[in-house]
This record gives sequence, C-alpha cells and structure tokens, in this order.
Amino acid sequence: MRIALPTRRLDVPMSRLALLAAPYAVLLSIAAPAGADVGQTIINRCTHGQSLSGFSQQAYHQALQELPTEVEEYSDCGNLIRRAQLAAAAGVGGGQSPGASGTTPIPVTAAERSALNSAPKLAEGAVQVGNQTVRPGVIHANIASALSSLPDSLLAVLAFLLACALLLAGRALRNRVHADRPR
Repeated sequence: MRIALPTRRLDVPMSRLALLAAPYAVLLSIAAPAGADVGQTIINRCTHGQSLSGFSQQAYHQALQELPTEVEEYSDCGNLIRRAQLAAAAGVGGGQSPGASGTTPIPVTAAERSALNSAPKLAEGAVQVGNQTVRPGVIHANIASALSSLPDSLLAVLAFLLACALLLAGRALRNRVHADRPR
C-alpha cells in the first residue's frame, strides 16, 4: 500500500532566496569579529576619546595586555583603562573618556613608592662618578665617543666611502699630472 503525501512545490527563485539570506550573512560576519577582540575595541575607544564603561573585568585585562607600546607611551590610555576597570569592579559607572575633566591618577602601589624613594635625587652641583666629575646640563663629547657609538655596519660603509673618495681624488690628481706633462 502506498500513501501519497501531498507535495507542494515552492516556486521561489534562487535569486530571491539569496536576497533574503544576504542580511543574515552580513550580520553573522560582523558579530563574530566584534566579540572576538574586545580588548582591541576598548583600546580603539580610548584612543578616540570615547567612554570605556560597560565592559567585563576580563575585557579590561585583555585590553591592558594588548595595549601597544606607542599608545601606552604617547597617551593616557593605560591609566584610563585601569581606572575604568577599577570603576567596574567597584560597581560605579566610571570609564570616562580621555577628555573628561576632574580625572585623578591611579594611586601608586607600595612597590612603586619604594622604587621612587630609592631613586637618586638630582644634585644641584657637580657629582663625582668614578674618577670623573659630572656637571648637570653639560654634555661631554668628543669625536671618539661619537664614532664609537655608531653601529659597526655604518662605520664600515663610511670607511668604504672614504676609501672610494681617496681613490677618485688620487686618480684625478694622476690624470692632471699626466695631462700637464709635455709629450
């Protein structure tokens, strides 16, 4: 015995299906990278002066780990991300933008304070270092110290150029002497 099931053929062209599926594909492709690197998102928001609030502790930690050296040196983003992390841990809606007024730096830790206290203080006058007297603001330099600080490869190139210049000068002098000699 055979049971016939009613079949209904869908007459939807493939182009229409592709058109309906395209927005979903775009949303899926955007959502995956956005959540994949939240640390970079925090860094971008900080460098563009946007609010840093609303992220998890793990996200702030990731951002601090991924913070490029240039951004850390030339901006206050490291401090701002730490401040937003502390505000999120305290349950405050912190995470101000870099341009916000009334910002205070993060307190110095005990280890940082001891390192600061043990750092040598600037002296008013000359300081004896080894067997030399060093005066602040005076640069002691001579040609030997300038050359010794150059990389070896650059010194080799300079020596080669000097040798080439001497050869060319010698050749020009020889040609001039030969040209002036009567035949």
